[in-house]
Amino acid sequence: MTDTTHGTIESHSLEVESYPPSAEFTAQANLNDPAVYWQAAQDPEAYWAGRARELKWTKPFEEVLDWSNPPFAKWFADGELNVTANCLDRHVAAGLGDRVAFYFEGEPGDTRTITYGELTHEVKQAANMLTALGVTAGDRVAIYMPMIPETIVAMLAVARLGAAHSVVFGGFSAESLRARIDDARAELVITADGGYRKGRVSALKPTVDDALALAGDGQPLSVEKVLVVKRAGNDIEMQEGRDLWWHDEVASYDGEHTAVGFPAENPLFILYTSGTTGKPKGILHTSGGYLTQAAATHRDVFDLKPETDVYWCTADIGWVTGHSYVVYGPLANGATQVIYEGTPDTPDWGRWWSLIEKYKISILYTAPTAIRACMKVGRQVPEKYDLSAIRVLGSVGEPINPEAWRWYHEVIGGGRAPIVDTWWQTETGAIMIAPLPGLTRLKPGSAQVPQPGIDVNVVDDQGGRVDRGQGGLLTIRRPWPSMVRTIWGDDARFIDTYWAKFGDQYFAGDGARVDEDGDVWLLGRVDDVMNVSGHRLSTAEIESALVEHNAVAEAAVVGADDETTGQAVVAFVILKSQQTLLSEEEAEAALKKHVASAIGAIARPRQVFVVNELPKTRSGKIMRRLLKDAAEGKEIGDTTTLADTSVMQTISQRMRAERSE
Repeated sequence: MTDTTHGTIESHSLEVESYPPSAEFTAQANLNDPAVYWQAAQDPEAYWAGRARELKWTKPFEEVLDWSNPPFAKWFADGELNVTANCLDRHVAAGLGDRVAFYFEGEPGDTRTITYGELTHEVKQAANMLTALGVTAGDRVAIYMPMIPETIVAMLAVARLGAAHSVVFGGFSAESLRARIDDARAELVITADGGYRKGRVSALKPTVDDALALAGDGQPLSVEKVLVVKRAGNDIEMQEGRDLWWHDEVASYDGEHTAVGFPAENPLFILYTSGTTGKPKGILHTSGGYLTQAAATHRDVFDLKPETDVYWCTADIGWVTGHSYVVYGPLANGATQVIYEGTPDTPDWGRWWSLIEKYKISILYTAPTAIRACMKVGRQVPEKYDLSAIRVLGSVGEPINPEAWRWYHEVIGGGRAPIVDTWWQTETGAIMIAPLPGLTRLKPGSAQVPQPGIDVNVVDDQGGRVDRGQGGLLTIRRPWPSMVRTIWGDDARFIDTYWAKFGDQYFAGDGARVDEDGDVWLLGRVDDVMNVSGHRLSTAEIESALVEHNAVAEAAVVGADDETTGQAVVAFVILKSQQTLLSEEEAEAALKKHVASAIGAIARPRQVFVVNELPKTRSGKIMRRLLKDAAEGKEIGDTTTLADTSVMQTISQRMRAERSE
């Protein structure tokens, strides 16, 4: 038996086949010399300084890293730059004003094509408008918007002025929005009347009204003005003296605005964690280091060719993926992108694939949950469309199980497009672990290798490095440019949350193992590790085993309290629409047997529940905490972040009915 006293995680993953890059892809890749890894490891500061100098600095930096007061890092602190000018003005100055920045597709089918020149003009107008409303460097602006171009314009205009934005995902409740406004002490809210989602208008301005009417945190309300973009035309109330229509206000200003430089450590944005338990954490990112790593990783990991690629990241701008890989990284690189307002199943499951065909999208970056949802519907849908333009695929949000990886590679990538499975967090700011598609021999399910200049470690509870093949805790040993600087207004919580466990190593909260080749496999959140009869088991590996079964489209596994074993494995599965199992009882028996065969008897689920849907946030993350509550017969906690709150109601009713039998 494996020793579990030091907090290692048992890992039973079977080795998988690998996919080397084709000679043709390697020949044209941005990075195709493995020396980049050891050169960056030899002198990480010199490596990151070189990447930072790819940006335009109004005052060049001399000092690269100040780590004199850990864990509070300062990168390029004596340098100055304007983040928005790096994303827009410098491209226009280089003669790229006519290059398309965004192809926008609204859910109802309305479209806009916006060039870099046009986007720059709109951002300058908006910056002049915000200046007239009193926004200055150091202020905070809350943004509560749908996936429309004005959202990006608002973010870039705020950043242009040296202010910090706090984007709040448009699915959050009035209470969640108010908590974030109060914590940041935002003086301005930018919102829209509504946005389109699943064929209906999702109202946003009424939620802002409700948020501002709440009692809040006891301090006086900080918000003075609310700017409203007219998007959906739904009826809303406008409070005189406070609320202003964006289109009326911005029309009063011209498109002349000179960007000035701000210190590299000037706050760029605060992004709050979802706050499923406890007070949300305001993750603070600053300017120079963040933009350096977001731009560098976007170029390297996706092998971006800005002259020819059409790139699409499906993430909402309200999440960090939308910040780093829709707004700042791609625009800093001069990329042409698609942004889409709605959901992948509206008006039908062909919507995403029709967009890829229409815009000849060559790079697609999405979440494993979205991939598995498409698997559930079946390959016959994407096979109706011409996806031949795709040359690179990406995955983000949680570990991608090997079966979903293979489906993504074969059905969407035509068996030729490499998949870059990326690990990073809101706190890391940018991609930390991912293959480089021109260099890496890909393994389905593995995030594989730290990016150049990133020092990753897998340790036990005492901080000792675990043996290869053994699971442990994922840490980062050296500071990196895009790292979280602190939790807004709470340095002590920042230290306690991320640094107290090991002191000199950032603890990510994730489990991982390193295989015999040195590749990293993510095992999910440590909070999701189960202790079954003294064995610490990863939910991610059991979920992967379930999805390997040909009848299963998606699975979520939790550890529920058990009098005998401490915790027991409870699985929730969605079956494929064309699966061959005849009944739920047969499915439960077959899947228990399948897991025991794939991993071992210790991982055999106590229960397997067949469900129609899993509880997910609108960013696609499965809320396993809620499933654990249901499996243990507890009251279900806060469900406001779910895309569909009725999913948990259905599951809870089912669980109560089973316990009463």
